[in-house]
Amino acid sequence: MSDPDASTPEPITGLHHVTGISGTPEENVRFYTDVLGLRLVKKTVNFDDITTYHLYYGDEIGSPGTIMTFFPFGGGQDGRVGRGQTSATAFIVPSGSLEYWQTRFDEYDVQYDDVKERFTERVLPFTDEDGQPLELITGNADIEPWAESDIPSEVAIRGFHGVTLNSAHPEQTIEVLELMGYETTDNSDNRTRLVGAGNRAAVVDVLNNPDDRRGVQGVGTVHHVAFRVTDGEAQHEWRETLSAHGLRVTSQKDRQYFRSIYAREPGGVLFEFSTDGPGFDRDESIEALGSELKLPPWLESDRETIETQLPPLQTE
Repeated sequence: MSDPDASTPEPITGLHHVTGISGTPEENVRFYTDVLGLRLVKKTVNFDDITTYHLYYGDEIGSPGTIMTFFPFGGGQDGRVGRGQTSATAFIVPSGSLEYWQTRFDEYDVQYDDVKERFTERVLPFTDEDGQPLELITGNADIEPWAESDIPSEVAIRGFHGVTLNSAHPEQTIEVLELMGYETTDNSDNRTRLVGAGNRAAVVDVLNNPDDRRGVQGVGTVHHVAFRVTDGEAQHEWRETLSAHGLRVTSQKDRQYFRSIYAREPGGVLFEFSTDGPGFDRDESIEALGSELKLPPWLESDRETIETQLPPLQTE
């Protein structure tokens, strides 16, 4: 239950990253770099399961609001997208670019649906090699695309637009988002749109689909959605606020490139609150980002064992 006397920190401005579960790591890298034109900004391991990679994609430096990450579990169990899960992750692309992307998807044999209109925006739904639901949505963004991609800058991905949550309890999910500073801007049929206080990756759509089956976590689904907090002090304030609202919040986790706390919102989606820094260039130069397997200091002594447990991954 929420505490009416608890103060609320500065509003959440938008997404920090989205983390999914994938199959073969090499296919995952191929899709997000070769097909979508994102940069592999970090190759490390899942700090909670060091037998698995953690791969990060984004703009040149992995700016908050651009970062799609994956745990590639190889032969892991296929998931099922449904209630209680993120049902789509949307990237923003410039107006007039969807025809280019349809042609590109045809060339790379990517599965996609017809372009649709949603709240005055044009939306191109598609899936990655594991069936992960994705979207391209036209709009404006303050992010410059990864310049080393073969995709022309005028049509390239510019970070996230937002996510769609197929909540098991939509009203309660919306209540948590409102606590975070999101405001409802549109409603249509079963979809409520909320927008954060920032100008990047600020959109969260909440679905009300009571007849949908519950989702099953596995390959092709989102593991968690991470929101931006500026620093550790703001993160601590949010931990207190979320706890006062009745959510069970973890202690701070050191993810090397940011600090994180986690809480599962009442609709079933795991939320993370991640600091903007220290950033992905703390252990690699900007020019070399993603080129080597990087491990945090507490795992470095086990590098030889970790490398022998991981599947081969050629990223050059």
